Amino acid sequence: MTALVAGIGCRRGVSAEQIEAAVRDALGATLPFAALNAIASIDTKADESGLVAFCARHALPLQTFTREAINALDTPFDASPHVRAQLGVDGVCEPCALLASQGGALLVRKHVRDGVTVAIACAAAHPHSNDTSRIKEPR
Repeated sequence: MTALVAGIGCRRGVSAEQIEAAVRDALGATLPFAALNAIASIDTKADESGLVAFCARHALPLQTFTREAINALDTPFDASPHVRAQLGVDGVCEPCALLASQGGALLVRKHVRDGVTVAIACAAAHPHSNDTSRIKEPR
């Protein structure tokens, strides 16, 4: 089974149910929820109750990354002026998914639903990690 990582950004106060709906929507019909092996976000979201509850409900580890680690990532992704102003980084879900995948690649670019952004990456060891033709464009 493909090892997947979901990078997640969210507004303060979103529920675990909102996060789950956004993740399942981003995965779509082709990527299985059961293949998720980690959730990744910026360190300022480490105590976000909805995110913590979602991870606990599905026994998924939450990996967090500092602004410095995100800003040091030399990969183009969908930048957000709002996120830059609020958090000091150009984005959360895509760079965090990439960082947690440890050299993998995005399979699903930033997907926005109900105050939650989600990007899906596959682990570097997966055969599709360098196959950019499989990337789903945002909806």
